[in-house]
Amino acid sequence: MRGTGSADYNEDFMAAELICFEEKCRARYPITQVIYNCPQCGGLLEAVYDKPEQSAPMLRRLWRDRRASNAPLDQSGVWRYRELIPFLPSYDGVVTLREGNTPLLESKQAAQYGGLDRLVFKHQGFNPTGSFKDNGMTCGTAQALRLGMTRVACVSTGNTSASMAAYASAAGLQPIIFIPHGNISYGKLAQALEYGARTLQVKANFDQILALVRQLAERLGIYLLNSINPFRIEGQKTIMAEMMDQRDWRSPDWVVLPGGNLGNVSAFGKALREMKDLGLIDRLPRLAVIQAEGAAPFYRLMRRKARRLSAVVHPETLATAIKIGDPVSWPKARHEVSTSQGTVEKVTEQQIADAKAVIGRCGIGCEPASAATLAGIRKLTASGVIAKDADVVAVLTGNVLKDPDYIYRYHTGALKAPSGAKLRSTFGNAPVIVPNDAKRIARMLEGS
Repeated sequence: MRGTGSADYNEDFMAAELICFEEKCRARYPITQVIYNCPQCGGLLEAVYDKPEQSAPMLRRLWRDRRASNAPLDQSGVWRYRELIPFLPSYDGVVTLREGNTPLLESKQAAQYGGLDRLVFKHQGFNPTGSFKDNGMTCGTAQALRLGMTRVACVSTGNTSASMAAYASAAGLQPIIFIPHGNISYGKLAQALEYGARTLQVKANFDQILALVRQLAERLGIYLLNSINPFRIEGQKTIMAEMMDQRDWRSPDWVVLPGGNLGNVSAFGKALREMKDLGLIDRLPRLAVIQAEGAAPFYRLMRRKARRLSAVVHPETLATAIKIGDPVSWPKARHEVSTSQGTVEKVTEQQIADAKAVIGRCGIGCEPASAATLAGIRKLTASGVIAKDADVVAVLTGNVLKDPDYIYRYHTGALKAPSGAKLRSTFGNAPVIVPNDAKRIARMLEGS
């Protein structure tokens, strides 16, 4: 579980530092300073490094060779690409659960539904705790250990809490989780409880709780591991590195992903820019961020070309993983979408539910927030933004078992939107009650 192997000492770590993301500021801070925003201007922070000594061909060969290694660091789909995230002086304390290593899955049925000739899913639900959060959490936990922290905390609607609880407990840290009361999937909450997290249900929404927890973290010396933590972003960068490695370093035309707190699009864009700068890829894919209609502040920001994001005070969506009205990473996300000449779209609860059922019928499955990608692709191809023959990778962020109640309600016609309106069970597959009678069951099956 601990990171041992051929590169326990990182000779290049002194080149790492934290830099304010705001162009007018760009203040610089030591990599060991416990800060989440720039003390001078309040802007977001990012980790920045000198370029690795290896050339692009050498890095590609090194990362490919590591796939055959039995060293824990090399078996991790995050630390295998450690030359892209050299912020640690030593890898001895890294806790890995073999995160990453998630597949590219092609589906003709989903492509047809989305209006494409071909569609490939990068399924982060294959991670140890079932979501993309593990890629970032292994890095965030490593930094917590490096700083000598004993307690870590996060605000979560589900996936972050499950991931943080697992990695913190594996590292010997105490995980403390704050969740919106009554607004979390039991499938996700069960993971946090099982992994030993101290769990506090707060009568407030995600954004209100995050403000509360930031105060508590500073007062009590607790390390915060939400996506505002720049080291979480560094881990999530490796999702794009692994995807490009799996594609033999050929960039797709589009990468489509759900948008909640916008940490992923921030990480993806940073990774893609860095890989292009290193000569690992020859062009940037366009990023398409899909939000739920009832929690779409970033969509509104980009469509209105506003200077600042206006929060949605009461975000509403059944896709709880993206039920965020005031995403902290919006400045980074805006930069990455604009730099890649990408787009932002919003989709309804019905569109998410139907897209999720289609992904399930492909034998793949995902949590509700993940299905926003296919729903968004369907809208973007219909409007001509994404061409029918485009090379598209859609990121599925979480496992199908993250929210089983949602699935059951959809297929039995009992799923309701936050407004109370009943959603259509367009692709419903309700269980059938049958008698204990072989002949009658045979006749029913023969007629189906």
